[in-house]
Amino acid sequence: MSLTKEEKGTIIEGFRVHASDTGSAEVQIAMLTKRIEQLTEHLKSHKHDESSRRGLLKLVGQRRRLLAYLRGNNLASYQAIVKKLNLRSK
Repeated sequence: MSLTKEEKGTIIEGFRVHASDTGSAEVQIAMLTKRIEQLTEHLKSHKHDESSRRGLLKLVGQRRRLLAYLRGNNLASYQAIVKKLNLRSK
C-alpha cells in the first residue's frame, strides 16, 4: 500500500519549492497526507488491523511535527499547504 513511483512524482511536481526539490517539508507533508488517506481507507474495511492503525498514528504525528516546523519557519508556506491539502489548522 505504499506510494507508487508515479504517485510520488506527481506529488513532488505539485509541491516542490525548486527544480531539484524532493525532500522539503512541503513535499514530505504532501506525501504523508497521501499515505494517511490510503491507510484511512484501508482501516475503514479492516477495522481490527491494529498494526496499520499504529502506523497511521505514527504518520499523523510525523506530519503534525513537520507542520509545526513549517508554521514556525515559513508561515506563508504553511498556510498555502494547509489550504492546498484541505487540512485543519490551529
